[in-house]
Amino acid sequence: MQTKNSILKSITFLLTLVLLFSCGKKEEDRTPLHPKLAKLKLPAGFVAEHIYSPGENDQGSWVGVTFDDKGRMIATDQYGAIYRLEVPAIGAEDLTPKVEKLVVGTDESKLGMGFAQGVLYAFNSLYVMVNHNANDAFDKGTGLYRLQDTNGDDQYDKITLLKALDGEPGEHGPHSMVVSPDGQSIYLVAGNHVDVPEMNAYRLPRVWDEDNIFPLIKDPRGHANNRMAPGGWIAKIDPEGKNWELISAGFRNAYDIAFNEAGELFTYDSDMEWDFGMPWYRPTRICHVSSGSEFGWRTGNQKWSPEYPDNLPAILNIGQGSPTNVMFGTGSNFPEKYRKALFAFDWSFGIIYSVFLEPSGATYSATAEEFISGSPLPLTDGAIGPDGAMYFMTGGRRLESDVYRVYYAGNLEDVGPSKTDSDLPEAHQTRRMLEAFHSGGPKANAVETAWPYLKDEDRFIQYAARIALEHQPVKEWQEKALNEKEPSTLIQSMIALIRHGDKNLQSRILEALLAVDFKQLSTTDRLNHVRAVELSLFRQGKPSNALKGQLAEQLNPNFPSGNNNLDRSLSKVLVHIEAPDAVEKIVAQLRVAKDDLDYQKTFTSSSDLILRNPQYGLDIADMLANVPPAQQSYYATVLGGAKVGWTPALREAYFTWVHDAFQYKGGRSYVGFIDRARKMALSKVNPSEFDHYNEMSGAALLTGSGNDLVVSAIQPQGPGRNWKVDDALALMDDLKGRDLVKGKAMYAATLCQSCHTMQGEGGVVGPDLTQLGTRFSPKDILESTINPNAVISDQYASTIFYLSDGSSVLGKLTNEDKDKYYISQNPFDPQNVREIPKKDVTSKKLSEVSIMMPGLINRLNEEELKDLMAYLISGGNPNHAVYQ
Repeated sequence: MQTKNSILKSITFLLTLVLLFSCGKKEEDRTPLHPKLAKLKLPAGFVAEHIYSPGENDQGSWVGVTFDDKGRMIATDQYGAIYRLEVPAIGAEDLTPKVEKLVVGTDESKLGMGFAQGVLYAFNSLYVMVNHNANDAFDKGTGLYRLQDTNGDDQYDKITLLKALDGEPGEHGPHSMVVSPDGQSIYLVAGNHVDVPEMNAYRLPRVWDEDNIFPLIKDPRGHANNRMAPGGWIAKIDPEGKNWELISAGFRNAYDIAFNEAGELFTYDSDMEWDFGMPWYRPTRICHVSSGSEFGWRTGNQKWSPEYPDNLPAILNIGQGSPTNVMFGTGSNFPEKYRKALFAFDWSFGIIYSVFLEPSGATYSATAEEFISGSPLPLTDGAIGPDGAMYFMTGGRRLESDVYRVYYAGNLEDVGPSKTDSDLPEAHQTRRMLEAFHSGGPKANAVETAWPYLKDEDRFIQYAARIALEHQPVKEWQEKALNEKEPSTLIQSMIALIRHGDKNLQSRILEALLAVDFKQLSTTDRLNHVRAVELSLFRQGKPSNALKGQLAEQLNPNFPSGNNNLDRSLSKVLVHIEAPDAVEKIVAQLRVAKDDLDYQKTFTSSSDLILRNPQYGLDIADMLANVPPAQQSYYATVLGGAKVGWTPALREAYFTWVHDAFQYKGGRSYVGFIDRARKMALSKVNPSEFDHYNEMSGAALLTGSGNDLVVSAIQPQGPGRNWKVDDALALMDDLKGRDLVKGKAMYAATLCQSCHTMQGEGGVVGPDLTQLGTRFSPKDILESTINPNAVISDQYASTIFYLSDGSSVLGKLTNEDKDKYYISQNPFDPQNVREIPKKDVTSKKLSEVSIMMPGLINRLNEEELKDLMAYLISGGNPNHAVYQ
């Protein structure tokens, strides 16, 4: 007979086979264990469990998670309390956790701690990052708090404010924390709406500025207009919160940070989706956060190019989205490739990316794949639990919140040895050697040690060397820099001297740069040279006319160069120093400049995101149908600041281009940015010619604010409301005598016309609505409009294609042959068809998310909703009873 242990082993083996078999089955054949698991796409061998739904228990929307020393999960409600969970073991028949609301402090009658966007258990304490303006309901303001249990009753009775943080609390406030690799410190990250507090030390020298002579246009809609350098930041503190050291800055809104096994720090920074289509747009990106690093976020159109030598580039551009959690698979019971992967969460489009890093020079190269995805799946935070599983949460902004656990059910190979410092490439070792000069004050031999590396071809080494130099007293290296002859070394040392030296050194600095043979420089050094000149112009002011003339003589013959990044820098410098014929040469580029197809190339194609989240996807679809020319837009903005060099013909060419630019579809702020450049240029024309050029440049196309184009059709006046079916249905008893013209206008304003045909007009992505009223009742129409995901016709549903590389693609299947599927991904450009080889597709299923966005009618008031419903019921027929 078999022993009890052998029987258990056999059962376990058989269960594993069943799990693996079910994971390998096609999605459409699999019966989900839980409705909320059906939408998840998982890699082969992985199993997901749904653990808990906070919203169903009036516990809010969870955004932060950590595990305490007893293996319990601690989670935070974005707008409420902190909760502690005892989670059943993997595979338990009953997965219901034991949940308690933590009573923090001694006054149980009020909320003791909450409104947290970051939480960390460490050093026998719970660290909480509060994001909140203190009020009567919760008296704690934005800042970092330490909670301790001083009496051993397993509750946190002591609350210590480690540091209050100033700025604007909210989703761009202070965020997550992690323990340092040596277990002695805590690292924390904050978004760009939080001021950098006073610190004890600064790896990034405290001399930051806007450093951009590009004509300033702040966001036309007001976002982050009062937020100046250096943007979001990362700091290191001791457990008591007494010593603070700035590590890095220049982020927009990085939400989380993570260390790999070699002790290197990484984050996932956000984009500004309103800037899509503008030349300063930067996609969401994975950043290697080295010591003293700067990543160049600035407000409005002032964001730095990743090419600028005084900031560092991303190691991987992901694409559009809303980054939240990042974590490594360290400590997980996952296959080795995932144990070493960086997991990056995107809230908007419901994707967990697994990012694979390989040392490359002094930094890393990165590749990615889709690890888990779902729609909708608003991912917030995650952690590797003490059981080796991945725990992740959805929620945020009061959305429906859930807790999931994902574990690997296959056989695991032996865990390989962890990487140590000695395993890293020599370039890594060199960078780290230089980074030792970034802290602890001036050091002997620092200048001599760092100097040779200022010309290093590895950008991260070169950057580390310059920051090392900047930490030493200027008097020790000023003359050495000014007398340097090697071009790369000279340029880097001039950047350092401009940042730290006296303004009166400008003439000597520019003379040193002018002595360089510009034509003999590499493209990179040309970019760096022009950037050094720009920094001098910004920080030290306009030079003498003689120096301006010499700069123009050196730089003007090199524009246009054929390199878009260099030409952007050259154009703004040449206009700033009023170089002869600069305006003429730049205007000549307005119609002919082409964008680089691979500039800031992203891992995720924008078209792949449209159908994952209709709320954001339709905006992307609209933009992709007519993307603005970014290089031309850059030149147009530069010219908006040009004061001299204009002729009537050049003015006409410029303002005609501006007029035509309003036809393009960019992000939400696109029209406003173009209009602000237009107005900047108009401010420099002769007053007697203002009306002529104002009309020529498209004034009649714009609303009073200049942020939007005038829409000729009638627009909703509101006030709108969050319409529910029962409330809307109550209005349908009286639809006599409605207004056909207003109904048709509401039909267009709510985007129905973009996807549906009515009386032969409109889009073809959705069904023809001409006969809608003869087939469906008002209740049916309202239910489909307000809850579009409830019932989706197979004829109009999107299909999810799961590919062999681990990714998934969404689109409407329009055709197929023996070799390929043909899918349309953009409802505003349905003729743009993507081909997917069938050999790359492992499985497919219909999406459970309608391309129709919920809430489209929420702009309408009662009368406007009645007019819309009358139009839908009548099929646009003016003789219908609703118009009698």
